[in-house]
Amino acid sequence: MLACGAVQAAARDIAVVANKGTAQTGLTLAELIKLCKGQTTKWPDGRLSTVVLRDPTAPEMKLVVEKIFASTPSAAKELIDTVNREHRSRPVIVLVKSDADVMQRVQSTPGAIGLADVYSITSGVEVIRVGGKLPLESGYVLHGN
Repeated sequence: MLACGAVQAAARDIAVVANKGTAQTGLTLAELIKLCKGQTTKWPDGRLSTVVLRDPTAPEMKLVVEKIFASTPSAAKELIDTVNREHRSRPVIVLVKSDADVMQRVQSTPGAIGLADVYSITSGVEVIRVGGKLPLESGYVLHGN
């Protein structure tokens, strides 16, 4: 049973969602990586960005760790901790416990984007295109299979 759960976690499509006040409608994969790694902390209009993720050591984050961080879960977590220490005035990357928490935090944080299971999307957020594609479209970069 545990093996089935691990396969399901690895096969999820991950959506990139944004706060409804964020004017961003799409990102390139390179832009998304820079945001998630804390290399970019502002939107083109100068507003601060915040990235909301589940802990990279969670099995459900396997695809994100591979495609976005290109590292191990522990190395991704260490990178996030380092980025947040460097930006003491506010966290650049916020880690939460569940996909529902990602949706709630993104909805309530101006300038926020989040990464979560496509089936957890709520009406309180906007789905962002990555590389011109939406989740479940052929060629979408964060497709789990």
